[in-house]
Amino acid sequence: MTRVKLKPGESQESLLKRFRKRVARDRILSTVRRKRFFMPKSEKRRIAQRKAVRRERRRQWRAQRWQRS
Repeated sequence: MTRVKLKPGESQESLLKRFRKRVARDRILSTVRRKRFFMPKSEKRRIAQRKAVRRERRRQWRAQRWQRS
């Protein structure tokens, strides 16, 4: 569970901003979205494969871009 405490003299807005940053850093929302519905292992593998392909393409694109300059 993510908790943030109000510091002395801190506004509610900055407290909320700190909380949102902590939630984003801890990847809580992505975990909740992922676990919201049951997903078969085959679907998880398919998604992981797509992510790996995309990651590899991005890495190759960056390498080509770096070689050109």
